Amino acid sequence: MRYPRATTGLGTLAGLALTAGPALGQPSPLPTEPVLPLDLAEEAAAAAVAACEADGFPVSAAVVDRGGNLKALLRADGAGAVTPDSSFKKAYTAASVGESTGELARLVVEMPEVAGLNFLNENTLILAGGLPIEIGGELVGGIGVGGAPGGPLDEACARAGLQSIGAGGGDADGEDGGGQ
Repeated sequence: MRYPRATTGLGTLAGLALTAGPALGQPSPLPTEPVLPLDLAEEAAAAAVAACEADGFPVSAAVVDRGGNLKALLRADGAGAVTPDSSFKKAYTAASVGESTGELARLVVEMPEVAGLNFLNENTLILAGGLPIEIGGELVGGIGVGGAPGGPLDEACARAGLQSIGAGGGDADGEDGGGQ
């Protein structure tokens, strides 16, 4: 079998683009979705850890993309052994459900029939400290913080992470939904 010889000219690349892609002026048949860039994920995690450290709380902060995949994880010196897991699970839950984990914890207390949310899968954790990340009105991920003494403190540090990248997400009432 003979293979065509590789060429590297712009004309060849342009020809491939025209024949392999949709016709000019036609929309792409593939869906597009907003993506949380790695640099913003790292910046949000660092700001969350710094906010808690400024208050004397060594924590871990995790940031996930909209599919719950880990993008950034930072553990402050002295943060507890379980804080990387709890911060990831809070971020995962917030991104998956599109709601703050503190609000979810409040709902579980008020409406016991939704307690099953705790058992969606092994990555779900409904304790305050996880917030969805919304940029331009689009859900792009979640941030979670674990290790401060109480859920509202974890959430405040997560909110500082959101603010550092100009993102929104979750409620701002600081309801206590537990900690760690």
